[in-house]
Amino acid sequence: MSIERIDSGPRMSQVVVVGDLVFTAGQVAHENAGRDVGSQTREILEGIDALLAKAGSDKSKVVSVNIWLAAIGDFDAMNVVYDAWVDKANPPVRACVEARLAGSEFAVEIAAIAQR
Repeated sequence: MSIERIDSGPRMSQVVVVGDLVFTAGQVAHENAGRDVGSQTREILEGIDALLAKAGSDKSKVVSVNIWLAAIGDFDAMNVVYDAWVDKANPPVRACVEARLAGSEFAVEIAAIAQR
């Protein structure tokens, strides 16, 4: 089974494709860092769309999403954006937890697994 790495750096790849599975690294909002969770979620999901496209996939093929919130109180605001993004005909499994993120400017981090 082949392994393809996309947008790789010295520490990690943004996407790894193993066979027909596409794994994204946890994504944070760099342009909207320090802004509200909705703005950050929107930027992250747009970035995940772009990464999936690079790997030959799209959000209709997402099978799993992990979401980390810096404050679980942002759950509803994050879901407003997430619910508008998710493919309603093909909803993935999902986990969402509160966690300390890499920097205080980040309100949310999201990673996805999709089929190619």
